[in-house]
Amino acid sequence: MSLSETELLLKGYGLTTAEFFYRMPDYRNVLNTFVWQDYDVAPDHPKLFKFIEFWQEEIEGPLHSVRFVHRKRLSPTEWTNVVGEFTIH
Repeated sequence: MSLSETELLLKGYGLTTAEFFYRMPDYRNVLNTFVWQDYDVAPDHPKLFKFIEFWQEEIEGPLHSVRFVHRKRLSPTEWTNVVGEFTIH
């Protein structure tokens, strides 16, 4: 069962964006970039590190470096479930 974006944010997840710099397999002096985004939990970032492990095992282009940012966009204390709506004419 996958959770919605709001449910992930309420469980403490935040949007993690990583930029991977890697060497081209045939041209080792050429660096290329790849951008990855997913909802992850700071400070351990299990999804990001799982993706890095996948890259190292399955992708031919060796990693040069990775830089990432994490933004926790919502916390449970900042969100209020509102039931009802008022219409003003």
